[in-house]
Amino acid sequence: MVEIIGWIAAGLTTISFLPQAIKVLRSNETSSISLWMYSIFSVGILCWLIYGVYLKSSQMIISNLITFLFAVIILRAKVKNG
Repeated sequence: MVEIIGWIAAGLTTISFLPQAIKVLRSNETSSISLWMYSIFSVGILCWLIYGVYLKSSQMIISNLITFLFAVIILRAKVKNG
């Protein structure tokens, strides 16, 4: 049961960044996005990913890898578009 809750939590928190990533990719509009927030967030997610690898936790690894990719897409667009 705890394993299922872990996967549900991982899935929900991961897909929460998908709408923003899609919006940024479609519109290239990033003026309302905080560069600092996404920079700090990306480093935090990378730390969670490393921690998940250390623990060999597939929920942490998969969810944080995908979330990191979404965050990098948004961050890259922010740096490119200002």
